[in-house]
Amino acid sequence: MPATTFQQLLSAAFRQEGPTYLQPHDLQAYHTLQQVPPAEQGFRFERVRLLVAMSLMKALADLGDHDESRQVMQVLHKALEARSTQQIDAVITKEAHRFERLYTDLYVNEEGSQLLGLFERTLDADSIPAMDQVIEEAFELVSELDFQQQADEDEDED
Repeated sequence: MPATTFQQLLSAAFRQEGPTYLQPHDLQAYHTLQQVPPAEQGFRFERVRLLVAMSLMKALADLGDHDESRQVMQVLHKALEARSTQQIDAVITKEAHRFERLYTDLYVNEEGSQLLGLFERTLDADSIPAMDQVIEEAFELVSELDFQQQADEDEDED
């Protein structure tokens, strides 16, 4: 079930923009994690973590039209192209200032706070069961968000 929930989270977060950010093998990342030998699990776990984090940043960016969230999502997307955990770390380290700016002058509503909390838990997850819990909660939250209401409010302000 976690692989299905993972795919549902990606679909819910990226909606019509999925093809822009996600490759077909990205949707299978959790399944791949379950199938690889132990020597590859670290790297495959990091790919799942990146995709969950991207989903949360995409939802936060869409919820509040938050440019810093989009920038963090772009860094995560770039790291997703890495071929090793060392390359992932190098991309993240090089762009660490974007993560620091994520919380600067950020006003978020309750849903935004929940997304940021899940984002932090994603980065802290150090096991598959911990990640499974985050994936489940993230899918539930992203599925409940009303992105259309936010878009309507933005149009009314223009």
